[in-house]
Amino acid sequence: MDFIAGAIGGGLSTAVGYPLDTVKVRIQTERHYNGIWHCIQETYRTEKVWGFYKGVSASVLTVSVISSVSFGTYKNFLCTICKLRYGAADAKPSKLDVSLAGGAAGAARVVLMTPSEVAKVRMQTQRNPHPSIIASPQPVSKPKYRGSLHCLKVIAKEEGFGGLYKGCSALLCRDSSSSAIYFLTYSALCDWLTPAGKNKPGFLVVLLSGGFAGVLAWGLATPMDVIKSRMQTDESDQHKYKGLVHCARESVKKEGAKVLFKGLGLNCIRAFPVNMVVFVTYEAVLRFTDHYTKKK
Repeated sequence: MDFIAGAIGGGLSTAVGYPLDTVKVRIQTERHYNGIWHCIQETYRTEKVWGFYKGVSASVLTVSVISSVSFGTYKNFLCTICKLRYGAADAKPSKLDVSLAGGAAGAARVVLMTPSEVAKVRMQTQRNPHPSIIASPQPVSKPKYRGSLHCLKVIAKEEGFGGLYKGCSALLCRDSSSSAIYFLTYSALCDWLTPAGKNKPGFLVVLLSGGFAGVLAWGLATPMDVIKSRMQTDESDQHKYKGLVHCARESVKKEGAKVLFKGLGLNCIRAFPVNMVVFVTYEAVLRFTDHYTKKK
C-alpha cells in the first residue's frame, strides 16, 4: 500500500505546487528576471495562466509513479534494515536507519525521474506568447516542443539517449541527500510532536511535520537543483556545460556564489504546502486501507 499511497500523494502535490515550480525553474535558468514577482508578472503578461502550467499533465503522471517508487522503496528498505539489525521488520528504527532508507529512496527514483525532469524543464523554459498579446499580423513560429512526450521524442532524436539523462549526476546528489533529510525530519518531528501513549501522529502533526520536512529538504537541495536545471536546459546546439563540476564552476564564475541559491525562497515557500499534501494524503490512504482491511 505504500506504493499506492505515495502515488496519490505525489500526484496531488504536483498539481498544487506546479505554477511555483515553473517560476522557480525560470529564475534558476534565466538571468533577466529581477526576482520572483517580476518572473510571475512577465510570465502572465506574455503567456497568461497557461504559461505556469506547461508540461503539467505529464508531470502529474510521472511524479505519481516516482513518488510511489520513493515511498515504497523507503518503507521496504527501512523494514529490511530493521529486520537485519533488530530481528523484526516492525522494530523501531534509529535515526541512522531512517536516513539510510531515505537516501536509498532518493537514489532509486533518479533513473525514472531524470527524463521527465528534462522534459519538464524544457517545457517550462520554452516561450509561447499567448494569442491575445500578439500584435503583429505575421504568423508566429511554432514552438519546438508541442508537449512533454513530443519533447522527449525530439531530445532523443537530436541529442541521443544521453540527452534524456542530462543532469542525472546533479539529480542523484540532490535527491539522495535531500531525501535522507526529508524522511529523517518528518520521522523526528512526528515522534517529538506526538503525545506519549499515542500510537500514530494526528493529522495536524502530519501536516506540520511534512511541511517542515519539505522546507528543510529543499533548502539543502537548492544548489544542486540550480545546477540540474541549468544542465538540462543546455540543448544540443549550445554545449555550454561539460558536466556537473563545470556547470557549477561556470555559473559561480559568471554570477557569483549566490547563483547556487537562486529560487531558495521560492523552493521553501512551495515546499511547505506541497509536502503537507504529500504526507497527509499518504497517511490518510494508509490509515483508510488499514481500517478497511481490519473490518473485513
